[in-house]
Formats: sequence, structure tokens, C-alpha cells
Amino acid sequence: MSTNSTPAIASSFLNDLKTKTADSHKKLEELPVSMSIMSPDMKIEQYAKYLNLMHDVHQDTEQTVFPLFADLIEDLEQRRKKQLIEADLSFLNFDLTPFEKVFNTKELSVPFALGILYVVEGSTLGGRFILKNVSKVPELSGDQGVSYFNGYGERTGSFWKSFLGFLSEYEQEHNCGDTIVEGAVFAFDSIYNHFESK
Repeated sequence: MSTNSTPAIASSFLNDLKTKTADSHKKLEELPVSMSIMSPDMKIEQYAKYLNLMHDVHQDTEQTVFPLFADLIEDLEQRRKKQLIEADLSFLNFDLTPFEKVFNTKELSVPFALGILYVVEGSTLGGRFILKNVSKVPELSGDQGVSYFNGYGERTGSFWKSFLGFLSEYEQEHNCGDTIVEGAVFAFDSIYNHFESK
């Protein structure tokens, strides 16, 4: 086997993951609450509502999923986002709604949880595009109120690549691609259900 085949295998899995989650991803993006933050007429109330919903997603991820990766992902602590949302809502004088669990599953295997993390980390990458739109609102035109969508700032791309590298290596080592895909679809669908119910 040539040494060049490893990236090809990794790339093939990542393409497969993207393809198999595309429908669930699209469905989530087409929800009114998701579309509202990309609207040129976005209202601060809609923005705050979206942040509140994403706070539930990140709190659940940090409580349920993160512990499984404490010894696996070196920069895991830097990937926490809950506090960024709290800072943004505080700046805008909006109160957080009481926490609601998003990922209702009794047992989480590492590969399944990795699928959830793929979706949550991917949302940070997408957040950089959303940032361009929300920054047009006068209240959000400075540095405050947008720390969540700012993600990792200039390091957002490198953080995403490093996560995909870990994801690919783990899948190759454990041959668990199907379970990762299941976890990712579950995550998209769970977030969809959480958003739709509000």
C-alpha cells in the first residue's frame, strides 16, 4: 500500500459524511429560526432567540459529549462556546431561557458522540458566514455581542482542519464510519427538533 492512500481514505470518509448528512443539514438551515439570522432584515429579538437555542445545544454538548474526549482532543477546552453566548446575551440585555436538553439519548459511544461533535464544530465554521450578516445590524457592528459567531476568530479554519484530522484518524483506526454518520444525522435532527419546537 502506498503512503499516499491514507489522506485519500480520510478524504473519502469525510466526503461520505458530508453527503450522508446533507439532507438533515439542509432541513435545519431551512427552518424559519435558522433563516432569520441570515435575513437582511434580522431583528435583535430573532438573534437573541437563536443564541438562546444554541446555548442549549452547546451546554448539552459540553456536559454530555465533551467528557468522552477529555483525553483524546488536546484543545478541547478551547472549543467551549457556552460562555460566549452568555456574554453576547448579557451585552444585549437578554435573559437566558431555562436549559432544555437537546440530545436525548441514554448511552453515547465515542464514535456516535464524534458525529455530534462534527455537527457542533461545523456550526462554528458556518458561524463565520453568519457573522458577516449579523454585523450589519447597528447594535452588533462592533466587537461585542458577536463573540459566539466570531468563533475562533482567524483560527477558525485551522481549528476545523485539526478537528477533521482527528475525526479521520479516529474513523480509520476504529473503522466506525457508519456510527459517526449516525451520530451526525442524530445531531442535525435533534437540533432541528429543538429549533422547530420554539
